[in-house]
Amino acid sequence: MDISQSGAISSIVNSQQFDQVSAQVLNKALVAQASSALSLIHSLPQPQKSSPVGSLGHNIDVKA
Repeated sequence: MDISQSGAISSIVNSQQFDQVSAQVLNKALVAQASSALSLIHSLPQPQKSSPVGSLGHNIDVKA
């Protein structure tokens, strides 16, 4: 009985190539997602600083 190993080797090589391509696609998708998230963060308006009126907001009653 002659068992050819070339089919098994070919299958392993194809599987490794598929894994490499999958990793590259995942990496590109993550980079694109990070870029989109960063652009959304930069598009947010800056919060306005509000100063307290008089003495309001300066003291906290911690004995409650």
